[in-house]
Amino acid sequence: MSWALANPAVPANRDAATDQSAATDRSAPAGQRCQSPATLSLEVQGGLLCAEIDDPTHAVQPRLLSDWIERSARIVADYYARFPAPLVVLSIRTAPGDGVRGGRTTNDSGLVIQVTVGRDSTTQELAADWVLVHEMVHLALPELGRRHNWLAEGLATYVEGVARAQFGNRDISDVWAEYRHSMPLGLPRAGEGGMDQTPTWGRTYWGGALYCLQGDIAIREGTGNRIGLQTALRAILRETGGYRSERDIDEVLRIGDAATGTRVLEDLYSEIKTTPQTPDLDRLWARLGVPDDPKSQPFDSHAPLAAIRAAITAPPSRSR
Repeated sequence: MSWALANPAVPANRDAATDQSAATDRSAPAGQRCQSPATLSLEVQGGLLCAEIDDPTHAVQPRLLSDWIERSARIVADYYARFPAPLVVLSIRTAPGDGVRGGRTTNDSGLVIQVTVGRDSTTQELAADWVLVHEMVHLALPELGRRHNWLAEGLATYVEGVARAQFGNRDISDVWAEYRHSMPLGLPRAGEGGMDQTPTWGRTYWGGALYCLQGDIAIREGTGNRIGLQTALRAILRETGGYRSERDIDEVLRIGDAATGTRVLEDLYSEIKTTPQTPDLDRLWARLGVPDDPKSQPFDSHAPLAAIRAAITAPPSRSR
């Protein structure tokens, strides 16, 4: 993969796909190219990213931006065994200060990721950024409707940590420390309903992430830890085309379950969609072997689900 100045007159030659699903992707025709006013273009496994920088003469150094975008795209492409969209425009706004301020993914007239970056951002800050990976993960799930936004945001929240850990871009202990600290925010409060009925911030992001973690664990328990949620998500992308399409949530979960040979995602959704559920998180962390403070305490390698915990963040086979 390589960066180049975008030229609408010159077609981009994408890298050859290395897995069967990418090789048969009919949505990524040869000759895909960026349109003006793209500043930079990136060919990544199965897709083309076109970066538009609002003020390239006063922005973050182009090399830092290109490294950040390429790394984020590779993290997501490795997780899904392909980049989840054939063509995406990255609309990068620069602002005073440092760090990545936030992002948004839309599909009003083509896939667009909008993100704001501080002009004083450093290599270290961009290497530690989670925002762009989070937004790129959104590309892999179909549009499910506002009532199911908890799955879209929860999935992006969960996968961001796992995918970056698998890639070596984030410490595994940091991922589990965030999960342990933040997933309680996704538990229902008094008077709240099921996941489809409670669009609060905590339930949307961390309640959705908790659904993904529970699903990942249950799939691995049901398959002897051979495969997990990642296999289901790759199948959903392959069968639906991701965010470019609209699908019913039941259809999407059926696709994921068919890929794993289970009913985990459908059954878990049936339990939580209209009824608030409060799983015992302390017991869950103990079974996984996650200590109170994963950044300063060791994981329990003898815990009942220690092997599953380790498998979740281990680099997977590309064929699954």
